Amino acid sequence: MSDRIVLGSGEVYIDEFSGSIPQENAIETAAKRLGYIKGGATLSYKPTTYKAIDDLGRVSKIITTDEEASFKTGIMTWNMETLKKLIARATLTTTAATAQAAGKRTLKIGGGSDDGKKYVIRFVHTDAADGDLRVTIVGKNEAGFELAFAKDAETVVNPEFTALPHDANGTLIQIDETIPQLSGS
Repeated sequence: MSDRIVLGSGEVYIDEFSGSIPQENAIETAAKRLGYIKGGATLSYKPTTYKAIDDLGRVSKIITTDEEASFKTGIMTWNMETLKKLIARATLTTTAATAQAAGKRTLKIGGGSDDGKKYVIRFVHTDAADGDLRVTIVGKNEAGFELAFAKDAETVVNPEFTALPHDANGTLIQIDETIPQLSGS
């Protein structure tokens, strides 16, 4: 086993969580791509600990009392369906195009109730030399969004997904590493 140097960004996929993590070929499809990334992606994990120590500093014990995990990225290619996946209190309606009129999507944000949906978010970093990395969480975007329209830059949506436990063990993050086949094997 050797260490790896991870260079570059990747692709991000999203699908509604059905109770289990989908196989690679089920989620890593063009239809489930959240959008093309701009500005990379960041996975964060932060434990909260409690340290018990005696007055003289001779004995101590540290336990983890809580955990937080999140995944942030910038989405450069998006549409109203993308935004709907990022907002729990939004409704999306679509009118199909006809020979007489263009179709239309309308996204209404705010009000109403939370849709209660959780999503599987899968980030794939492809590396032909060292093997691919897949980061998977189940969660929701809790950062809202901001759309900045500038004359000299693309509009990038920057969701931050907060990870939720997705199995009986309370797993927040799953990272899978593809180990390249050894030459001559």
